[in-house]
Amino acid sequence: MSRLSDNTRGALLMMASMASFTLNDASVKAIGEAIPLAQLLVLRGAFASLFIAVLAWRLSALRFALSRRDWILVLLRAGAEVAASFFFLTALRHMPLANVTALLQMLPLTLTLGSALFFAEPVGWRRWVAIAAGFAGMLLIVRPGTEGFSLYSVYALIAVFCVTLRDLVTRRMSAGVPSLTVTLISSVAVVLFGLVWSLNTPWMPMTPRVSLLVAATVLFIMSGYSLSVLVMRVGAVSFTALFRYTGLVWALVLGFVLFGDWPQPLTLTGAAIIVATGLFTLWREGQIRRRAQAKTRRT
Repeated sequence: MSRLSDNTRGALLMMASMASFTLNDASVKAIGEAIPLAQLLVLRGAFASLFIAVLAWRLSALRFALSRRDWILVLLRAGAEVAASFFFLTALRHMPLANVTALLQMLPLTLTLGSALFFAEPVGWRRWVAIAAGFAGMLLIVRPGTEGFSLYSVYALIAVFCVTLRDLVTRRMSAGVPSLTVTLISSVAVVLFGLVWSLNTPWMPMTPRVSLLVAATVLFIMSGYSLSVLVMRVGAVSFTALFRYTGLVWALVLGFVLFGDWPQPLTLTGAAIIVATGLFTLWREGQIRRRAQAKTRRT
Protein backbone atom coordinates (compact mmCIF):
# COMPACT_ATOMS: atom_id res chain seq x y z
CA MET A 1 0.00 0.00 0.00
CA SER A 2 1.33 3.44 -0.92
CA ARG A 3 2.64 5.98 1.55
CA LEU A 4 -0.15 8.40 0.61
CA SER A 5 -2.71 5.72 1.37
CA ASP A 6 -1.12 5.04 4.77
CA ASN A 7 -1.11 8.76 5.58
CA THR A 8 -4.73 9.10 4.52
CA ARG A 9 -5.76 6.18 6.73
CA GLY A 10 -3.74 7.65 9.59
CA ALA A 11 -5.41 11.04 9.14
CA LEU A 12 -8.89 9.48 9.14
CA LEU A 13 -8.09 7.46 12.25
CA MET A 14 -6.75 10.57 13.98
CA MET A 15 -9.90 12.52 13.14
CA ALA A 16 -12.05 9.66 14.42
CA SER A 17 -9.96 9.53 17.61
CA MET A 18 -10.40 13.26 18.17
CA ALA A 19 -14.13 12.92 17.53
CA SER A 20 -14.35 10.16 20.15
CA PHE A 21 -12.47 12.14 22.79
CA THR A 22 -14.54 15.26 22.10
CA LEU A 23 -17.79 13.27 22.30
CA ASN A 24 -16.53 11.98 25.64
CA ASP A 25 -15.98 15.56 26.80
CA ALA A 26 -19.44 16.55 25.59
CA SER A 27 -20.98 13.64 27.52
CA VAL A 28 -19.13 14.68 30.68
CA LYS A 29 -20.36 18.24 30.26
CA ALA A 30 -23.92 17.01 29.70
CA ILE A 31 -23.75 15.10 33.01
CA GLY A 32 -22.85 18.37 34.71
CA GLU A 33 -23.18 18.21 38.47
CA ALA A 34 -25.82 15.50 38.50
CA ILE A 35 -23.23 13.25 40.14
CA PRO A 36 -20.01 14.21 41.94
CA LEU A 37 -16.88 14.36 39.81
CA ALA A 38 -15.25 11.75 42.05
CA GLN A 39 -18.05 9.31 41.26
CA LEU A 40 -17.65 9.93 37.53
CA LEU A 41 -13.87 9.45 37.70
CA VAL A 42 -14.30 6.08 39.41
CA LEU A 43 -17.06 4.78 37.13
CA ARG A 44 -15.50 5.90 33.88
CA GLY A 45 -11.96 5.11 34.97
CA ALA A 46 -12.74 1.58 36.16
CA PHE A 47 -14.20 0.52 32.82
CA ALA A 48 -11.50 2.37 30.88
CA SER A 49 -8.75 0.72 32.96
CA LEU A 50 -10.23 -2.73 32.37
CA PHE A 51 -10.42 -2.05 28.65
CA ILE A 52 -6.82 -0.76 28.48
CA ALA A 53 -5.60 -3.79 30.46
CA VAL A 54 -7.29 -6.19 28.03
CA LEU A 55 -6.01 -4.24 25.02
CA ALA A 56 -2.46 -4.19 26.40
CA TRP A 57 -2.63 -7.92 27.17
CA ARG A 58 -3.86 -8.75 23.66
CA LEU A 59 -1.07 -6.67 22.13
CA SER A 60 1.55 -8.16 24.51
CA ALA A 61 2.21 -4.65 25.80
CA LEU A 62 2.01 -5.35 29.54
CA ARG A 63 5.39 -5.18 31.26
CA PHE A 64 5.97 -4.08 34.83
CA ALA A 65 9.64 -5.08 35.18
CA LEU A 66 10.89 -1.53 34.79
CA SER A 67 14.00 0.18 36.04
CA ARG A 68 13.84 2.36 39.14
CA ARG A 69 14.26 5.48 36.99
CA ASP A 70 11.40 4.46 34.69
CA TRP A 71 9.13 3.67 37.64
CA ILE A 72 9.74 7.15 39.06
CA LEU A 73 8.86 8.66 35.68
CA VAL A 74 5.78 6.44 35.30
CA LEU A 75 4.48 7.43 38.74
CA LEU A 76 5.24 11.12 38.07
CA ARG A 77 3.30 10.82 34.82
CA ALA A 78 0.41 9.18 36.68
CA GLY A 79 0.33 12.09 39.15
CA ALA A 80 0.25 14.57 36.28
CA GLU A 81 -2.60 12.59 34.68
CA VAL A 82 -4.60 12.71 37.92
CA ALA A 83 -4.14 16.46 38.24
CA ALA A 84 -4.94 17.04 34.57
CA SER A 85 -8.16 15.00 34.87
CA PHE A 86 -9.31 16.95 37.92
CA PHE A 87 -8.58 20.43 36.57
CA PHE A 88 -9.73 19.72 33.00
CA LEU A 89 -13.04 18.09 33.95
CA THR A 90 -13.76 20.76 36.57
CA ALA A 91 -13.16 23.48 33.98
CA LEU A 92 -15.21 21.57 31.41
CA ARG A 93 -18.24 21.53 33.72
CA HIS A 94 -18.25 25.33 33.94
CA MET A 95 -16.82 26.58 30.62
CA PRO A 96 -17.99 26.29 27.01
CA LEU A 97 -16.70 23.09 25.40
CA ALA A 98 -14.98 24.92 22.55
CA ASN A 99 -13.13 27.29 24.90
CA VAL A 100 -11.61 24.47 26.94
CA THR A 101 -10.76 22.48 23.81
CA ALA A 102 -9.13 25.52 22.20
CA LEU A 103 -6.85 26.00 25.20
CA LEU A 104 -5.78 22.35 24.97
CA GLN A 105 -4.63 22.99 21.41
CA MET A 106 -1.69 24.88 22.94
CA LEU A 107 0.02 21.58 23.71
CA PRO A 108 2.40 21.53 20.71
CA LEU A 109 3.55 25.00 21.76
CA THR A 110 3.90 24.24 25.47
CA LEU A 111 5.72 20.97 24.70
CA THR A 112 8.21 22.82 22.50
CA LEU A 113 8.65 25.46 25.21
CA GLY A 114 9.09 22.82 27.92
CA SER A 115 11.60 20.87 25.84
CA ALA A 116 13.65 24.03 25.35
CA LEU A 117 13.54 25.09 29.00
CA PHE A 118 14.05 21.72 30.71
CA PHE A 119 15.86 19.58 28.16
CA ALA A 120 17.86 22.31 26.39
CA GLU A 121 16.49 21.22 23.02
CA PRO A 122 17.33 23.80 20.33
CA VAL A 123 14.42 25.98 19.22
CA GLY A 124 14.85 28.39 16.32
CA TRP A 125 13.51 31.91 16.17
CA ARG A 126 10.56 30.87 14.00
CA ARG A 127 9.19 28.53 16.66
CA TRP A 128 9.86 31.10 19.41
CA VAL A 129 7.71 33.56 17.45
CA ALA A 130 5.02 30.88 17.04
CA ILE A 131 5.05 30.18 20.80
CA ALA A 132 4.72 33.89 21.61
CA ALA A 133 1.86 34.28 19.13
CA GLY A 134 0.15 31.18 20.54
CA PHE A 135 0.28 32.57 24.07
CA ALA A 136 -1.20 35.82 22.75
CA GLY A 137 -4.03 33.73 21.29
CA MET A 138 -4.49 32.11 24.69
CA LEU A 139 -4.90 35.52 26.31
CA LEU A 140 -7.65 36.35 23.81
CA ILE A 141 -9.54 33.27 24.99
CA VAL A 142 -9.19 33.65 28.77
CA ARG A 143 -9.08 37.50 28.76
CA PRO A 144 -7.73 38.02 32.30
CA GLY A 145 -9.14 41.05 34.09
CA THR A 146 -12.37 41.07 32.10
CA GLU A 147 -15.89 40.06 33.06
CA GLY A 148 -15.58 36.76 31.17
CA PHE A 149 -12.53 35.65 33.16
CA SER A 150 -13.12 33.10 35.92
CA LEU A 151 -11.32 30.66 38.18
CA TYR A 152 -12.24 27.89 35.74
CA SER A 153 -10.14 29.55 33.04
CA VAL A 154 -7.21 29.16 35.43
CA TYR A 155 -8.19 25.52 35.96
CA ALA A 156 -8.10 24.94 32.20
CA LEU A 157 -4.62 26.47 31.98
CA ILE A 158 -3.43 24.34 34.90
CA ALA A 159 -4.75 21.31 33.01
CA VAL A 160 -2.66 22.35 29.98
CA PHE A 161 0.39 22.60 32.25
CA CYS A 162 -0.30 19.16 33.73
CA VAL A 163 -0.73 17.52 30.33
CA THR A 164 2.47 19.21 29.16
CA LEU A 165 4.30 17.83 32.20
CA ARG A 166 2.79 14.39 31.55
CA ASP A 167 4.01 14.34 27.95
CA LEU A 168 7.46 15.74 28.78
CA VAL A 169 7.92 13.03 31.41
CA THR A 170 6.79 10.41 28.90
CA ARG A 171 9.50 11.52 26.49
CA ARG A 172 12.18 10.81 29.10
CA MET A 173 11.16 7.18 29.62
CA SER A 174 13.22 4.38 28.17
CA ALA A 175 12.20 3.30 24.67
CA GLY A 176 11.40 -0.20 25.93
CA VAL A 177 8.63 0.92 28.28
CA PRO A 178 5.30 -0.11 26.64
CA SER A 179 2.99 2.86 26.09
CA LEU A 180 -0.12 0.90 27.04
CA THR A 181 1.45 -0.15 30.35
CA VAL A 182 2.08 3.51 31.13
CA THR A 183 -1.47 4.43 30.09
CA LEU A 184 -2.92 1.67 32.26
CA ILE A 185 -1.02 2.79 35.36
CA SER A 186 -2.15 6.38 34.82
CA SER A 187 -5.77 5.29 34.35
CA VAL A 188 -5.69 3.22 37.55
CA ALA A 189 -4.17 6.19 39.40
CA VAL A 190 -7.16 8.33 38.37
CA VAL A 191 -9.54 5.67 39.70
CA LEU A 192 -7.66 5.48 43.01
CA PHE A 193 -7.77 9.27 43.28
CA GLY A 194 -11.53 9.19 42.71
CA LEU A 195 -11.99 6.48 45.35
CA VAL A 196 -10.03 8.44 47.96
CA TRP A 197 -11.93 11.61 47.07
CA SER A 198 -15.19 9.67 47.42
CA LEU A 199 -14.48 9.08 51.10
CA ASN A 200 -15.59 12.68 51.74
CA THR A 201 -17.98 12.94 48.78
CA PRO A 202 -21.04 10.71 49.00
CA TRP A 203 -22.16 9.09 45.74
CA MET A 204 -25.47 10.16 44.23
CA PRO A 205 -28.13 7.87 42.71
CA MET A 206 -28.12 8.02 38.93
CA THR A 207 -31.17 8.61 36.76
CA PRO A 208 -31.53 6.66 33.50
CA ARG A 209 -30.34 9.74 31.59
CA VAL A 210 -27.19 10.09 33.71
CA SER A 211 -26.53 6.35 33.47
CA LEU A 212 -26.69 6.54 29.67
CA LEU A 213 -24.35 9.53 29.63
CA VAL A 214 -21.85 7.75 31.90
CA ALA A 215 -22.03 4.73 29.58
CA ALA A 216 -21.40 7.10 26.66
CA THR A 217 -18.28 8.52 28.32
CA VAL A 218 -16.96 4.97 28.80
CA LEU A 219 -17.76 4.03 25.18
CA PHE A 220 -16.23 7.16 23.68
CA ILE A 221 -13.07 7.14 25.79
CA MET A 222 -12.45 3.46 24.99
CA SER A 223 -13.01 4.21 21.31
CA GLY A 224 -10.61 7.15 21.53
CA TYR A 225 -7.89 5.01 23.13
CA SER A 226 -8.32 2.25 20.52
CA LEU A 227 -8.16 4.64 17.60
CA SER A 228 -5.14 6.48 19.04
CA VAL A 229 -3.29 3.14 19.22
CA LEU A 230 -4.16 2.42 15.58
CA VAL A 231 -3.00 5.90 14.55
CA MET A 232 0.50 5.19 15.83
CA ARG A 233 0.68 2.14 13.55
CA VAL A 234 -0.44 3.85 10.33
CA GLY A 235 1.12 6.72 8.40
CA ALA A 236 3.77 9.26 9.31
CA VAL A 237 3.41 10.74 12.80
CA SER A 238 4.44 14.19 11.54
CA PHE A 239 1.51 14.10 9.10
CA THR A 240 -1.21 12.50 11.21
CA ALA A 241 -0.44 14.75 14.22
CA LEU A 242 -1.71 17.74 12.23
CA PHE A 243 -5.22 16.31 12.33
CA ARG A 244 -5.43 16.56 16.11
CA TYR A 245 -6.88 20.02 15.55
CA THR A 246 -10.07 18.53 14.11
CA GLY A 247 -11.05 18.06 17.75
CA LEU A 248 -11.66 21.81 17.93
CA VAL A 249 -14.06 21.61 14.97
CA TRP A 250 -15.98 18.87 16.77
CA ALA A 251 -16.02 20.96 19.95
CA LEU A 252 -17.42 23.98 18.10
CA VAL A 253 -20.17 21.92 16.48
CA LEU A 254 -21.11 19.92 19.58
CA GLY A 255 -20.94 22.98 21.84
CA PHE A 256 -23.40 24.82 19.61
CA VAL A 257 -25.76 21.91 18.89
CA LEU A 258 -25.90 20.41 22.38
CA PHE A 259 -25.38 23.40 24.68
CA GLY A 260 -26.16 26.44 22.53
CA ASP A 261 -22.65 27.83 23.06
CA TRP A 262 -20.84 29.70 20.32
CA PRO A 263 -17.53 31.44 21.12
CA GLN A 264 -17.24 35.20 20.97
CA PRO A 265 -15.26 36.68 18.05
CA LEU A 266 -12.20 37.29 20.27
CA THR A 267 -12.29 33.67 21.42
CA LEU A 268 -12.51 32.42 17.83
CA THR A 269 -9.62 34.69 16.88
CA GLY A 270 -7.53 33.37 19.77
CA ALA A 271 -8.37 29.78 18.84
CA ALA A 272 -7.42 30.42 15.20
CA ILE A 273 -4.07 31.86 16.29
CA ILE A 274 -3.37 28.87 18.54
CA VAL A 275 -4.26 26.40 15.78
CA ALA A 276 -2.18 28.22 13.17
CA THR A 277 0.89 28.49 15.39
CA GLY A 278 0.48 24.89 16.57
CA LEU A 279 0.26 23.62 13.01
CA PHE A 280 3.36 25.60 12.09
CA THR A 281 5.24 24.22 15.10
CA LEU A 282 4.32 20.63 14.23
CA TRP A 283 5.29 21.18 10.59
CA ARG A 284 8.57 22.82 11.53
CA GLU A 285 9.50 20.08 14.00
CA GLY A 286 8.71 17.44 11.38
CA GLN A 287 10.92 19.28 8.88
CA ILE A 288 13.82 19.43 11.35
CA ARG A 289 13.37 15.74 12.22
CA ARG A 290 13.47 14.72 8.55
CA ARG A 291 16.63 16.74 7.98
CA ALA A 292 18.29 15.10 10.98
CA GLN A 293 17.31 11.64 9.75
CA ALA A 294 18.62 12.40 6.26
CA LYS A 295 21.91 13.62 7.74
CA THR A 296 22.20 10.45 9.84
CA ARG A 297 21.67 8.26 6.78
CA ARG A 298 24.37 10.12 4.87
CA THR A 299 26.87 9.55 7.66
